[in-house]
Amino acid sequence: MCVALPLKVNEVDGNWAIVEVSGGKIRVRSDLVSVKPGDYVLVHAGFIIEKLEPEEARKTLDMFREIEG
Repeated sequence: MCVALPLKVNEVDGNWAIVEVSGGKIRVRSDLVSVKPGDYVLVHAGFIIEKLEPEEARKTLDMFREIEG
């Protein structure tokens, strides 16, 4: 089973996107989904597989914070 957290896109360079992960940043591929800075996305195996509505991303992140706390 895989669990994916919503990640926020910081910048886009061609088919690469820089996303925030736990205070850090990683490069992922955006070949499958068109994104822009500020979008929230799900990533699997280094590829963005889905774009999320900001409200849905916030709810999911809040749920994970509650589980952590």
